[in-house]
Amino acid sequence: MKKTSLRAKILNAPYIVWAILFILAPMFMVVFYALTDRSGSFTLQNITALAVYKETFGRSIGYAAVATAVCLLIAYPLAYIMARSNASKQRTLMLLIMLPMWMNFLIRTYSWISILANTGIINSLLRALGLGPVQLINTPGAVILGMVYNYLPYMILPIYSIMCKLDYSLVEAAQDLGCSSRSVLRRVIFPLSLPGVVSGITMVFVPSVSTFYISQKLGGGKFLLVGDSIEMQFQTSYNYNLGASLSLALMVMILVCMVVMNRFADEDEGAIIL
Repeated sequence: MKKTSLRAKILNAPYIVWAILFILAPMFMVVFYALTDRSGSFTLQNITALAVYKETFGRSIGYAAVATAVCLLIAYPLAYIMARSNASKQRTLMLLIMLPMWMNFLIRTYSWISILANTGIINSLLRALGLGPVQLINTPGAVILGMVYNYLPYMILPIYSIMCKLDYSLVEAAQDLGCSSRSVLRRVIFPLSLPGVVSGITMVFVPSVSTFYISQKLGGGKFLLVGDSIEMQFQTSYNYNLGASLSLALMVMILVCMVVMNRFADEDEGAIIL
């Protein structure tokens, strides 16, 4: 037992060191800067100053919620189709989903500018049809579209992984007992796939609510999100204390969302995120 315990401690040592250096230490620095001023003295001024950014937080949560809902509406039927397809089609569909992820995030986002711009592909087609240019870029819809495009695979993959493990004999049994297709989906398939849905929602909502590059490029900087405010404090204003307080508030908000998601599927296997 002692040898096993010693061996376990040795094997866990690299992870513990990694966690201290790259998780606990940065979190401590964020808390320290958030609760101090430029001289290093304790203050709550940075926390109270967050009231000015309530509209920014609301906008970030709203955009992230819409993007997450759209991702779920697209991903759920697609994941079900993939899970019910044969192995060859599954590999092909998985390749098509993952192929854009092989490109850099910045390039994927920047490519949408040439598609949505006033002289882009879509407006060029509309102009050729005599429908005139439509303002697509620098709009809330463009920002949400960028979130959906970049984070959709993170919704598909966890739902697909759960769908593949479903016992479809339960679906057949429900159909034999007279359940309609809608009832089978609502009473059998969706409850069984809830762990994947919860994981997918978390994996999409968390990066969406904290993004900044998407809103800058596709929103033209007109729609300030929390991520933009944090970057502005660190890169432009050099107010590290206020930037740290914004980061701390965002971190707490994300942790609360993850705890809520865990509570929704606390009893389901694979639903635990934290």
